[in-house]
Amino acid sequence: MVETIKIKDKLLAHIETWRLYTVIWCGLVSLVGSCIAYQDLPPLKNAILALFIPMMGWIAGLYLADFFDRKLDAIEKPHRPIPSGRIHPYEALAIGSIFAVTGLIFSYYLNIYNLILVFVTAFLVLYYAKITKSRGIWGNINRGLVTVVAYLYGVFSIGQTIQTYPNYIWLLCFVFFIHDTNSNLVGTIRDMEGDKKGGYKTIPVKYGLKITILLSIVLTIIWFSIAIYLPYKYNFLKKEFYYIMIIDFLILLILYVYLFSSIKNYSREKALKFHEFFVIERITLAYALIFGIIDIKLASVIYIVAILITIVTQFMLRKRYEFVMIK
Repeated sequence: MVETIKIKDKLLAHIETWRLYTVIWCGLVSLVGSCIAYQDLPPLKNAILALFIPMMGWIAGLYLADFFDRKLDAIEKPHRPIPSGRIHPYEALAIGSIFAVTGLIFSYYLNIYNLILVFVTAFLVLYYAKITKSRGIWGNINRGLVTVVAYLYGVFSIGQTIQTYPNYIWLLCFVFFIHDTNSNLVGTIRDMEGDKKGGYKTIPVKYGLKITILLSIVLTIIWFSIAIYLPYKYNFLKKEFYYIMIIDFLILLILYVYLFSSIKNYSREKALKFHEFFVIERITLAYALIFGIIDIKLASVIYIVAILITIVTQFMLRKRYEFVMIK
């Protein structure tokens, strides 16, 4: 009986490490890239590989990040899988390597550009986990670049030559880059106490909460403006895209009003709640782009599945991962 409970605890520890509420975004970004490059939903094989391979790479990166963060987590979050002893540090490296190698193997079914991007991703993830995560804006920028690579992975997955891609394919990189630089910046707010103790020089640690929020708003205005302008300029999305972006705008507006109102009574719980809804916002952004390309019913199914997985896993696992002591 005791052995069964230990197995369950270990399995749950690995599921916590996967952070499915963030992994879905990476897959959707890649799927967006493939849909926009193909101007429809790509053939099933390409669509599935474009969706799941970046998710494998993202999970591999999470294992690696948790391995390098284990000493910092032991200070502020000793209940997490590695510092709690539910996952051995080198077990995390081994399982992460399995995900990375699996993604590499499946990339052979696409093309040489996808294979190259696997190694680019590996470098960026290692560079983030080992070096830039503790260095303020450079860590945020690094994470933005990882998301750009996920987008380009989807773009290249359909097998067209690079010369045939229109300008807006490349310009959309700025949307994902700035969006996820900002997303990572917002994520550092909830960790600023632990980061300060661990010597991490993140933006909230160095400049405080108000400056961080103002910087986040500026970045949001920039990426949102580009996201609205490009389809208008190049006419590559249906008008339905703008309907969903209205919803996305309202979500962002509510979130920033909530965050500003929480400055005086800041808590990690409030910062986490803000980032939880930010995660939902970015799923909505991906949906808007997919909605502007493929069949509306199919796009809606993709959105509903992605939102359900995101909401359910956040509700069941995220507070447990961030706050709750596991006994």
